[in-house]
Amino acid sequence: MLGCRLEPPRPREPVKRIPCFALRTGGEGHPQGQRVFSKEKELDAWSSLALAPTPTSSPAPPRTAMDSATKDEMQPSIPPGSSCPGPEWPEQERAEQLARGAALKWASGIFYRPEQLARLSQYRSREVQRTCSLEARIKSVVQSYLEGVKIGVWQLAQASEALQAAREALGQAHGLLQDLAETTQTLKPLREQVAQHKQLQVLSQLLPRLWAVPAAVAHTRTLIDAQQLLEAYACLRELEQLQEETWAPLGGLELPVFEALGPLAEALGQAVEVAAGAAGQLAREDPALLVAAVRIAEVDAGYTPSLELTPRDWRQRCLQALQEGLERTHFGTPLLLEPGALKGWLEALRVALPAELATAEALVAPCCPPHYKVVQLWTHTLHHGLRRCLQQLLEGPELGASDAFTLLHWALHVYQGPEMMGSLELGPEADVSQLEPLLTLENIEQLEATFVAQIQANVAQWLQNALDGEVAEWNREQEPGTDSSGFYHSPMPAIVLQILEENIRVTSLVSESLQQRMHAMALSELGTFLRSFSDALIRFSRDHVRGEAMAPHYVPYLLATLNHQSALSSSVSVLQPDGVASGALAPVEAALDELQRRVCRLVLEALLAELQPLFTALPSRRWLSSPELLDDVCKRTERFCQDFRRVRNPAVQLLLAEAERTVVLQYLRALMQGRLVCRGADERTRAAERLQHDAAQLRELFLGLGLEESVQCAPVLLALRDLLNLRDPMLLGLEVAGLRQKFPDVSEDHVSALLDLRGDVSREQRLAALSSLQAGPQPSPPAGRRALFSLVPAPTPTLSSCLPSGPCA
Repeated sequence: MLGCRLEPPRPREPVKRIPCFALRTGGEGHPQGQRVFSKEKELDAWSSLALAPTPTSSPAPPRTAMDSATKDEMQPSIPPGSSCPGPEWPEQERAEQLARGAALKWASGIFYRPEQLARLSQYRSREVQRTCSLEARIKSVVQSYLEGVKIGVWQLAQASEALQAAREALGQAHGLLQDLAETTQTLKPLREQVAQHKQLQVLSQLLPRLWAVPAAVAHTRTLIDAQQLLEAYACLRELEQLQEETWAPLGGLELPVFEALGPLAEALGQAVEVAAGAAGQLAREDPALLVAAVRIAEVDAGYTPSLELTPRDWRQRCLQALQEGLERTHFGTPLLLEPGALKGWLEALRVALPAELATAEALVAPCCPPHYKVVQLWTHTLHHGLRRCLQQLLEGPELGASDAFTLLHWALHVYQGPEMMGSLELGPEADVSQLEPLLTLENIEQLEATFVAQIQANVAQWLQNALDGEVAEWNREQEPGTDSSGFYHSPMPAIVLQILEENIRVTSLVSESLQQRMHAMALSELGTFLRSFSDALIRFSRDHVRGEAMAPHYVPYLLATLNHQSALSSSVSVLQPDGVASGALAPVEAALDELQRRVCRLVLEALLAELQPLFTALPSRRWLSSPELLDDVCKRTERFCQDFRRVRNPAVQLLLAEAERTVVLQYLRALMQGRLVCRGADERTRAAERLQHDAAQLRELFLGLGLEESVQCAPVLLALRDLLNLRDPMLLGLEVAGLRQKFPDVSEDHVSALLDLRGDVSREQRLAALSSLQAGPQPSPPAGRRALFSLVPAPTPTLSSCLPSGPCA
């Protein structure tokens, strides 16, 4: 590096190197270094002890300058530029303090006794020997480092000389390359001349063929127009091959004579597409043309031109043309059907689609390669085209009820049935299982909702028309019509149930979900009809009672409505969906029960209007002496109830029971009015006998009308007879308690009115009898017996006849 050559040093035996920090501090890098410096500290201690007095003398004086000099001689010297830390490091100072402390401790422990001071010279000489050995080793290590540095400097000098020689060689090569480039530029015109010569040579060889290209192009176009596709494709390939032969020698130069090949190939491709698009027709009329088009598409798919041209992909265009032609044949025109015309269009598809699939399997498939999967292609194309067409139809104006039903039935049953996609003639190659549903769940939901909504509107109108026709007959001069059994009869219930049942039965042909929707709609409309029927009855009764429109046969038409209610109740079960709990009919059954109660109430109001004038004279002195009053009641009741025989069971039993209960209640109301007070035991006896006679007469009356005795309420009169016939007033409490057991709803007011009828009860006896009502727990009503006294108003008794704890007190 300094311009002189350095001889390599003589190799020496390697010396074990000691880290620098071990030499300075005796740290973790080298354990022996720690030992050396600890001995150094001991030597300092010896020096201080050699000058110190005995332990009994005064403390040792400070160290002299000679001690510091001795210590400095023993300290290893560090060459300038060394990387070892200087004495300013805190770790070095701490290590030095620890070493001095350890040396002092060791020296004080050994030379604590005076007799041990004689060995001080021995220790000093031994430490001097150790110090000299340490210095020798340090010098050896430093010498080894210096020799390594010397070798490194020599190697760097050798490398610098080699780099300089390489730089000179590269400069010479760069100059040679620049001279070669200048020489190459002079040869460029010559290379161009050579290339032009080669092109002219090729053109001169191909010139006869190139002159024939325009004629070949025109001939090929003529073949395409004549639908001779195979010959046209062969000519096209020859022209393209000639184009490839000229393209490479001319260095990619495109000759104008070949510009017509692109439009020519496109014209042939379009001819192939047209032939594939009419595959069904060609398979029947000209299968050779179809086979030629398919062969051209397949051969061209395996042809890879050497020119950098866009792939024609005629095979894919052929398959696409097959699908588009098939869809265009059956679903090409937009579907704009008039209301009701959908059925005819679907029927035409039911015939055309299986015929198209049969044609594909028998005629088209043999004309195509197996990998075309013609039957599967035809099946899926027709399915997807029909599915798209139906989606467009559903996105348009809302279909009518008839069209919605027709489409649902056709899509869910006819299309998937044995006449079409479920036909056994379709082999596994059709792959029908992979087809998507013709209608999505949303489409089915939309069609079902549309159908049910429109049918519901129609049903509501039909039911309203039936109700209007029935209401119009209520004011006729003739009685209601009867059936062969003599019961009142009207076609209205049958019409209502037929309307609802027929719609439910029809929807069972489509799907279970539509049938359930129709069941729910039928029950809802029947409930609405029953409410309208009930409202019409109220208006009919109100107009009759007010005299605004007097019905000649008011009661018979009310009784006829009971038969209507019975007919609906007995047949409403047909509206219940299969497998659904009977709770679905609960609203309709409740409406029917309400209709029955309302009709019964109107009939009983009419009966009550006839009987109330007769009960104004009961009880009375005339009543005690003659049965004429009750005879009139029975005659009028019997005449009123004669028409009940035209009511069917169980409505007639309910009506008779309510009529008998109405008569008894009216009888009890008359007794409670206080119109009669017996003047003695004779009148009480006659009153009791009259009650017994009246009870028997009422029982016989309603037995004759057909009411069972077990449901009659007339026995209450016998209980009152016992109360009036009792001769000892002191026993009235027992009789009242018995009356309470039979009729728990009897009140103090009722008992007081009966006691007033007796006319012989003192205040104390009355209080005693009334107190029996408060004795014991409230009895439960007997099974099958309805309340009577709670429906009978009683006159408010005087305060003198009330119990202190009674309701009148």
